[in-house]
Amino acid sequence: MTSIEFAGPQLPLDDRAGDGYDYIETAEKAGWTVISQWGGEGYDFGAWPYIIGFARQAQDVSGKRHFGYGLYVEGDTTTKYFDNLEACKEAIDRDAHFFWKTGQSDGPEGVPEEFEKLPAKYRGLPNDQPSAPPKGGAPLP
Repeated sequence: MTSIEFAGPQLPLDDRAGDGYDYIETAEKAGWTVISQWGGEGYDFGAWPYIIGFARQAQDVSGKRHFGYGLYVEGDTTTKYFDNLEACKEAIDRDAHFFWKTGQSDGPEGVPEEFEKLPAKYRGLPNDQPSAPPKGGAPLP
């Protein structure tokens, strides 16, 4: 996985005027897409309104696309950009694995302790898996 130095659009700061549900609207107005489901079967990503993931694309001055992943956790936000889509998805896969493994998010049964042992069917967007029909997960923009 590679992350690069790219000062693209960051997730907006939480103004504490509402809760995580209100923050989703704030982030979407700033160009971010909420990640509601993850993995081939569309498991929950995060635990709204406390843990919410976001994705977006942005271009640098040369026109190169970068793939952003933002995370909102109880009002704190972090943003990372990656130079390719697969690296961005892996970062999201790793967080989804952690949330499922620790019971912070509803995920598949029997999630392995080690990320490297997470089956491919639990990774990526629901429509990334050819055998699984999409269940409404938001695509990375």
